[in-house]
Order: sequence, then C-alpha cells, then structure tokens
Amino acid sequence: MIISILGSGCRKCVTLAENARAAAAAAGKPAEIVKVTDLAEIAAYGVMSTPALVVDGKLVSSGKVLTAEEIAKLL
Repeated sequence: MIISILGSGCRKCVTLAENARAAAAAAGKPAEIVKVTDLAEIAAYGVMSTPALVVDGKLVSSGKVLTAEEIAKLL
C-alpha cells in the first residue's frame, strides 16, 4: 500500500504522515509513506486545501489532519 501525504511539509503534514504510519502499523498493513510537495502534482489530485491524504492513488481526505483511528477506517 502506498500512502501519499500532499502538502508543503508543514507541521500539519508531518502530523498526518505520523498518524498514517501509526494507522497502517495498527492495521498490520505494510505501507510506504510518500510525501508530495510538488504543487502541480498536488493540483492534479484536485486538492485545494492541504494537507491531503491519498491511499493507493485515491484521494481520501483533504484540508484536515486525520487521527490514526480515522485513517485506519479508510485503509
């Protein structure tokens, strides 16, 4: 599974990445966490507000920092 964090690398993005890593570990699913900071690539997903979360190429959240529990429900 590939989990992408879309954003500038701000604190919210870092927190979202940490929560995604924790959710994948709790679910027992191997996951690669990828940070995407390129604005063109972020815009290609139609994201207008960061941070955003993409799981296996599918945008599942944008504009908020999800908890590990919320992310686990999306995996």
